[in-house]
Amino acid sequence: MQGDRWSRLSPLLDELLELTGPSRDARLARIAREDGELAAELKKMMSLEDERPDFLAQPLVDANLFAPQAGQEIGPYRLVAPLGEGGMGQVWLAMRSDGLYERRVALKLLRPGLGDAGLRARFTRERQILARLGHAHIARLLDAGISQDGQPYLALDYVRGDPITDYAKKHGLDVRTRLHLFAQVCAAVSHAHANLVVHRDLKPSNILVTPAGEVCLLDFGIAKLLDQAAEELTEITQTDSRAFTLHYAAPEQLRREAITTMTDVYSLGVVLYELLTDCIPYDLERQTDAAWEEAILGAEPIRPSAAVARLAKESGLLVDRRRVRHLSGDLDRIILKTLDKVPEHRYPSVEALAQDLRRYLDGQPVQARSQSFGYRARKYLRRHALAVGLGGAATAVLTITLAIVTWQANRAVQEASRAQAMQDFVIALFENTGNASHAQGLDVRALLDAGVRRADTELATQPQARAELLGLIARLRSGLGDDRETLRLLDRQQEIIHSLGPSAPPTLQLEAAALRGRSLRELGRAQDCLTALSPLLSKARDEAHRAPLQTAEFESQLGRCHRQLNGRDVARDLFGESLKLRRGNAGSGALEAESQTDLALLQLDDGQTVEGISALRDALAKLRASVGERNALGVDIWRSLGEAYDRQDNLVESEAAYRQALDIALGRFGTQHPRTTAVQQRLAEELARVGKLQEAERLLELAEDSVGQRWGSDSLQFAEIVSLRGRLALDRDRAADAETALTEAVRLWREHTQLSAHAWDLCWLAMAQSDQAKDALAESSGRECVAVLRSKSGEHPGTALALLGEAALDRGDRERAQQWLGQVDAIPVNARDPAVALARARVAVLSDAPDTDARLAASLQLLPDDAAHRRGRWQLQALQAAHTCRVESWLIGQTLRAQALAAAKLGEPEHLRLQRRLQRMSADCPAAN
Repeated sequence: MQGDRWSRLSPLLDELLELTGPSRDARLARIAREDGELAAELKKMMSLEDERPDFLAQPLVDANLFAPQAGQEIGPYRLVAPLGEGGMGQVWLAMRSDGLYERRVALKLLRPGLGDAGLRARFTRERQILARLGHAHIARLLDAGISQDGQPYLALDYVRGDPITDYAKKHGLDVRTRLHLFAQVCAAVSHAHANLVVHRDLKPSNILVTPAGEVCLLDFGIAKLLDQAAEELTEITQTDSRAFTLHYAAPEQLRREAITTMTDVYSLGVVLYELLTDCIPYDLERQTDAAWEEAILGAEPIRPSAAVARLAKESGLLVDRRRVRHLSGDLDRIILKTLDKVPEHRYPSVEALAQDLRRYLDGQPVQARSQSFGYRARKYLRRHALAVGLGGAATAVLTITLAIVTWQANRAVQEASRAQAMQDFVIALFENTGNASHAQGLDVRALLDAGVRRADTELATQPQARAELLGLIARLRSGLGDDRETLRLLDRQQEIIHSLGPSAPPTLQLEAAALRGRSLRELGRAQDCLTALSPLLSKARDEAHRAPLQTAEFESQLGRCHRQLNGRDVARDLFGESLKLRRGNAGSGALEAESQTDLALLQLDDGQTVEGISALRDALAKLRASVGERNALGVDIWRSLGEAYDRQDNLVESEAAYRQALDIALGRFGTQHPRTTAVQQRLAEELARVGKLQEAERLLELAEDSVGQRWGSDSLQFAEIVSLRGRLALDRDRAADAETALTEAVRLWREHTQLSAHAWDLCWLAMAQSDQAKDALAESSGRECVAVLRSKSGEHPGTALALLGEAALDRGDRERAQQWLGQVDAIPVNARDPAVALARARVAVLSDAPDTDARLAASLQLLPDDAAHRRGRWQLQALQAAHTCRVESWLIGQTLRAQALAAAKLGEPEHLRLQRRLQRMSADCPAAN
């Protein structure tokens, strides 16, 4: 069978197999009228399937006929060289070849010739799983699609590196360095678990380490979705039978019992065992599968230190003897806990395992070991040997709590340097984490309130010490996101500073003013920020030579308020001065990175996207080199990168940047912090653009709770949440829910006189109403949307007209659709506007223009083949299919239709409204009944 013949037969065969009885017979009869030989081949294949049910589970054609070849193009990618293959498919090194941008990818292809529905389901499931994940240590899904000849593909990050165990041996890493490397693995797996994904095949060859020392987790081909329906999972995993790697499999995998996150804990335990010992966990007499199964199910693993001791005895190497000392005790117990035969006796999560390893590295008692008094005392003495030598009073000082910081402030009058050290420690603790959860159950806000009360009593006669302490607590409150409480504390502090008169330290006033500006801006009160800070600018600059860092912070905060009010030139001057003041100060790398970020954001504001991205990357590099990226500034830079990439329609990089920002924010600030909420909202918007609607809704629910508590349900901030909720409901084909949410959003925009800036919600509302056949309401909302857009200076409502026309067609109102769409022809061509391109094609089809074919092809040519424009391309392809069926060839049109529907179902399976629209748009090309 020739390849072009198969490319015609394959989609028709898939379609027929989904039909039964009379429907299948009628469809086959229609194919026979078009191509009798093709129909005969299809009938023969289906009869063989009826006689032998496993027939189509075997290769339908000679696999070699369609085996990928170097130089072949699959979608927008050109194959370069094979990287590997497994039971399900092949992985190729490939290059993006459509000229949009250059990138090397690992292109995963379903093994050629396979018709096994189970394998196809696994392939689809892997795409769904990867789409959920976005982590610095997990190979990202960059793209997914179906090639012209029906070949599904997944494009992933191409990772050059060595398996983690090989990397450790090659570089001679010590135990502590290996544990830090393993911590990256735990972070990646923990992220997967947080997204309800169990990997099920963790092993060194799936955990690569790049030359830069960065871990990357690969191959989610047999991963399990914890929220997948049981019957669906059972059907799929029949194909997964023994797909895991035996040596790293947990006992429950061999026993075909329930798979949970603790299954991955076991596999990680085997990896950790090999990483630290260079040995396998079991003493096997023979290296056979049966021996491995027997050991995994019944044998106790060798104690890691004993395994290395035996290795040291055989090799005589001093390095192995040192490793025995490291492993003996805590690490032995940690590793053996992960390898327990009973899942419930292991660590309950990968995060719990990672925390115990961190405790070991920090010299603290580990949870894997019994917490006897003697054990805990020895650990304490090792951590605080110096303090114990100095005596009980010094040891007490090392036990850092806010109550002691408050008490210490009382002695700051005589011991200023000591109090400053204590303050700096606690400020760093809270500002870099901002997360009450790090206090292990302590109610941090209650402690801060207690600190204020103690200051009122114990420091009543020492106003300067009291002002300093109130400033400290205000900064901590700001770090927790409590900006209203921060302002209340600053007001109290200001009263004390005013009472001090000329004796008040200028630096104290500068710090208070800068913090006030920040909190006002965070609360959306940028004009109040200018009112409070601008009169102090001259005084701040007078202090620049004595207090450069405090002056720099003041100018930065004032500049950000100007930027928020579009005063970019003033902001640029302030940011530049701040950067000059910060340069050259010891340990100021992170502060310089902050100023560089401020200047980069101005470049983005000016439309210099490429330059802005480059500047943000430079700032990120400086931050990493100084203090690392897992802090507030790291969140802000990654979020800004996400926004910048989104402007370029580079949705892959944008989503990845937002995910990195969210990962840092959750780790440092927790779920309720404003920084976390802001990133959740931006990521939800990005996920909506790429069709990951279910995840977007989950994120939005989390953000909605936090925004409602912080701003109230009648705020502008809450309106943004409700608006996005409505758009997501519309995309998921829940028109009634969409109408409810969008009606509320429009109400809030009207109340705050912001409707002109959010007129699009009226258009989305019109579509939701149209989908419910509420024609009069849809017409009213649509008219108002277009009118508001036209009233805005320099904005043409072309996209709105196009979408309203499509909505009218969806409800069968051809006359009104032509009125809307007819206005689009007067709009200048915008090559990047899918809706306008589609509208022009629609006009041609509706008017039976003689050049319809050319106009359809031209519209398709205008839209790049990327994630930002694929919805428009699919709709144009559906329209092209319907036109081809009507005026040219039903068979060709059906093939085009099948390709468009399959691509949309694979690319955005959750976008039900889009799939319904594609069905309607190609209704002139129906399947046979």
